[in-house]
Amino acid sequence: EDCMSAIDRMDTDVNSIENARSDDATLRAFHDLGYGKGLGPGTYDIHSPVIPKTDFIEDKIRIFLESVEIEHLVINPDCGLKTRTWPETIGT
Repeated sequence: EDCMSAIDRMDTDVNSIENARSDDATLRAFHDLGYGKGLGPGTYDIHSPVIPKTDFIEDKIRIFLESVEIEHLVINPDCGLKTRTWPETIGT
């Protein structure tokens, strides 16, 4: 939390955040701050071999919308796709 006010002051349009492995704690910290810019919370752990079901992703988006206004929400996988093979990337 000690860095949240500095993040809020940054000149950014959207901040992408790790969220999937923090049990939405990071998302809640931005909500508690009253963050009003674009926010891209990670939906699932892209490095996991588990491919999430559609229902899981839909549930996560509903949770995100409890903390982020829809016009500020950017849906992201978590951490990027850099360690994924093409079949794994397409599968997710």
